[in-house]
Amino acid sequence: MSSVVKVIEIISESPSSVEDAVQQGLERAARTLDGITGAWISETKVVTGPDGRITAWRVCMRVSFVLG
Repeated sequence: MSSVVKVIEIISESPSSVEDAVQQGLERAARTLDGITGAWISETKVVTGPDGRITAWRVCMRVSFVLG
């Protein structure tokens, strides 16, 4: 039996780390998507305050899931 996979792009953010931003994005996506099979991180960005300190980490990722 063959399957069809769809890919969507999402952006998520965390004040603590890139890993947390990825985890938060995947957990949020899983609330509305069934069958998530993986993700590719295409961009990593930082948000900074006026003093140059990092205030948040952002990731742009493509999430794949099997269509039912």
